[in-house]
Amino acid sequence: MSSGILTMMLIGSLFLGSLAVIAFIWALKTGQFDDEEKFKNAVLFDNEEDLRAAVKLEKKKKELKKQKKENYKPE
Repeated sequence: MSSGILTMMLIGSLFLGSLAVIAFIWALKTGQFDDEEKFKNAVLFDNEEDLRAAVKLEKKKKELKKQKKENYKPE
């Protein structure tokens, strides 16, 4: 390939990549990825078993962290 084609491909890819980054930053700033209904729907559609399982999982994580801290022995 000639250097002219490579240069044109490089410029084109940089232009398209920068457009994608600008579009992503715009979407973040304008709240396009915010899901305002998520927590409302979670409260409406979660059943008690799921909530109890989540609480047990959180307790288990805390216990494991506590055990790691107690059993930690630096060399």
